[in-house]
Amino acid sequence: MSAPAPSTLAIVDAEPLPRQEEVLTDAALAFVAELHRRFTPRRDELLARRAERRAEIARTSTLDFLPETAAIRADDSWKVAPAPAALNDRRVEITGPTDRKMTINALNSGAKVWLADFEDASAPTWENVVLGQLNLASAYTRAIDFTDERTGKSYALRPDAELATVVMRPRGWHLDERHLQVDGRPVPGALVDFGLYFFHNAQRLIDLGKGPYFYLPKTESHLEARLWNEVFVFAQDYVGIPQGTVRATVLIETITAAYEMEEILYELRDHASGLNAGRWDYLFSIVKNFRDGGARFVLPDRNAVTMTAPFMRAYTELLVRTCHRRGAHAIGGMAAFIPSRRDAEVNKVAFEKVRADKDREAGDGFDGSWVAHPDLVPIAMESFDKVLGDRPNQKDRLREDVHVEAADLIAVDSLDAKPTYAGLVNAVQVGIRYIEAWLRGLGAVAIFNLMEDAATAEISRSQIWQWINAEVVLDNGEQVTAGLARKVAAEELANIRAEIGDEAFAAGNWQRAHDLLLTVSLDEDYADFLTLPAYEQLTG
Repeated sequence: MSAPAPSTLAIVDAEPLPRQEEVLTDAALAFVAELHRRFTPRRDELLARRAERRAEIARTSTLDFLPETAAIRADDSWKVAPAPAALNDRRVEITGPTDRKMTINALNSGAKVWLADFEDASAPTWENVVLGQLNLASAYTRAIDFTDERTGKSYALRPDAELATVVMRPRGWHLDERHLQVDGRPVPGALVDFGLYFFHNAQRLIDLGKGPYFYLPKTESHLEARLWNEVFVFAQDYVGIPQGTVRATVLIETITAAYEMEEILYELRDHASGLNAGRWDYLFSIVKNFRDGGARFVLPDRNAVTMTAPFMRAYTELLVRTCHRRGAHAIGGMAAFIPSRRDAEVNKVAFEKVRADKDREAGDGFDGSWVAHPDLVPIAMESFDKVLGDRPNQKDRLREDVHVEAADLIAVDSLDAKPTYAGLVNAVQVGIRYIEAWLRGLGAVAIFNLMEDAATAEISRSQIWQWINAEVVLDNGEQVTAGLARKVAAEELANIRAEIGDEAFAAGNWQRAHDLLLTVSLDEDYADFLTLPAYEQLTG
């Protein structure tokens, strides 16, 4: 008796989109279905392992480097694969979602790399998932342009030699794609995003002198990196391109991954190109994992936790040392400022802060860094040009002066700052305003002159949760309680209504955003990711 034919991938509850047939071809969907069959069971095991590890941290309130992988860390002989030419100089990287306007502007920005984001800067509506893929494929064939209906301004690509190299970021392992299912089960969003992009563009990118390059988000262990490596090996064989063509940069944006940087590079060594220091998700991860660890793990206002805080310095300097020891790029954090068209003084102050931040990163040995807006590209470029000159990177700077102990990475109480009432208000403001935009399908949102994404909403709601549960007393003498959080949220909702008017308020998702923020901030059962309950409310 012959084996039953494998189940096919079904498109579920999705309105047809223009030109979707160019992305959702039978061959591409068959590839995604095969990825799902081969790798989703292991993904599920690793998600269960996350919960087990979190329970262990709750019991011990500590973390350490893994004893079982000590030999990998001690072995000086291994290095990651040499960087391909298109990824050798990464001194400035711009980030953003994959809508048509952003695709053109990011590629034209003058940055060396564009992080084309299907994760935190993109709300996963079906339209964003599919048309984002279409925009990238269209950019590679130069079949993309954009005219702004409001201003009449047209956008087109510059010559190929002037365009940024694309490094695409799929969704994290924890997120599913409800519109693509096999046997009634949703396919992990990571495999959907990776699979469609890789299948359509791998050979096309090779022909352009580049390759399929990826940023891997929310990684929590070297075993999760190992799973990605297995996906890469299978995918390259499937489409018939050489092993090692794929390159991956891993975001070290969880506290557990910070203790496994070397092991993560080791697992991906044939495909690794670097590590990145992702600030907001990293802080979110500290709160999430040590949320019941007592007062010594309480973070102050998010804007008070700068990269010069001792525990953040330990994290970033260890990242540079680890990367350079293994021949990988070390990429710094985000400059999220959005220039004001109306307030030159605001810009002047912010630009100086951005310049100081990028000067520090270049001086610390980073090979590049992130910005959120094209106007910041020249500032970051100047900082790295001063240090690098004509060199593509500074991987030869080994930072052997850096010595980080396990306890240094979680020494949150080494920061001389305390939670404030203004910080609570800001957390509520950012949380409501971001979630409202996310529910409308926007993942990257300018709020108070900063580009906010899902990571900043996560740190906002996590701090509210932490401050309530740690019975924090603020600078004005008030204790943070559920009642105080509700009061601040109600005031913010009223302020928004007054700011935008009744009609715009009614047309938005403001009440739902308010309610969702309070749910994930006040529930005793802490949601692992805000985007999981939010996805249930996302239309499209």
